[in-house]
Amino acid sequence: MNTKGLDYTLLALVIIGAVNWGLIGFLRFDLVAFLFGEMSWLSRIIYALVGVSGLYLISAFGRIRSMEQA
Repeated sequence: MNTKGLDYTLLALVIIGAVNWGLIGFLRFDLVAFLFGEMSWLSRIIYALVGVSGLYLISAFGRIRSMEQA
């Protein structure tokens, strides 16, 4: 099964989440809350998608490992 497109899409979401956490840590600025409102339904969906994307990308470790052994 080819999951390359899904991997890239979810990786982009995880990078957005990482940048947001960096802004929160260094500048106390939450970009998602700034753009979509403090815990609005849209910002909660974005936070949830970033979290699910991170959990899915844990499987990338197994796929990379299996490719190295092939």
